[in-house]
Amino acid sequence: MGGYTSENEISFKSGNTVYDVLDKKKYNCFKIHILKDKWIYVNGLNEIEINRKSFSVQLQNKLIKFDCVFNAIHGAPGENGEIQEYFKRLNIPLTGSDSFQSKITYDKIECLNFLKKYNINTAKSYVIRKGDSIDIKKIINKIGLPCFVKASKSGSSYGVSKVFKEEGFLKAVEIAFKEDSNVLVEEYLDGIEISVGVISFKNEIICLPITEIVSDNDFFDYEAKYNGQSQEITPARISDDMTKSAIIESKKIYSILKLRGFSRSEFIFKSNIPYLLEVNTVPGLTKQSILPQQLKLAGIELEDLFDNAIEEAIN
Repeated sequence: MGGYTSENEISFKSGNTVYDVLDKKKYNCFKIHILKDKWIYVNGLNEIEINRKSFSVQLQNKLIKFDCVFNAIHGAPGENGEIQEYFKRLNIPLTGSDSFQSKITYDKIECLNFLKKYNINTAKSYVIRKGDSIDIKKIINKIGLPCFVKASKSGSSYGVSKVFKEEGFLKAVEIAFKEDSNVLVEEYLDGIEISVGVISFKNEIICLPITEIVSDNDFFDYEAKYNGQSQEITPARISDDMTKSAIIESKKIYSILKLRGFSRSEFIFKSNIPYLLEVNTVPGLTKQSILPQQLKLAGIELEDLFDNAIEEAIN
């Protein structure tokens, strides 16, 4: 748990949820904090450095090696392919998707461009890279106002702004560049926003009950996600046809990308058609997070899901 980005606080909450839920009679669990300046095993107030060459930890006279790693890192290096490549080199099983899937889904620009080839609907967009000259009028003529300005590689709505007027555009780009060197400008889709959890569970790909997101703010930002400034309504108040199309698209995305473990895809309906916003391969697992809410309605216990993820990784 942890990570190198603004999302590490959420990751600690997710990681602690996993630790608390796992059956200690079955698993000998260790909390490992992966941070920019240190990788440590945390036991109460004690911190012990991790040997990065072998991903092991020395406890008095005993060297601890791990049979499996549960990945609860949101953002880099847990969601962008880095940690996946590291553990693959060490031949240590890791829960969730592999490095290719993680890399492509973590980069909103790459992910949407990749999935467009498979006729997945996405909003009109424009890409700004650091160093580009920015012609605001040209961009707004193409995308329209209001629009969203997003860091391509970020989560939990860090580096995301909704822009209503031309004067606020450059400030939004500046905020996005604090998170990543590539920025995605997207048209505003005025419709119902939903979040769809798709998991592999007991050798089956399952689409969980869909959540409708109603933010008290201008959009589903950090405050709405984690500080209660939104309604997350499960199941979503959408028609049977809309539900069916969201399930088809979500499972299609899961299969195209060859995802593993659990994922969450976000959509907005425009004229009853779901338009993809992004795909998460390490969704939040806190009590406030959407996936646990969906699991509850589906009758799947967190313990069973986590247990399944570990077995899937080891096998």
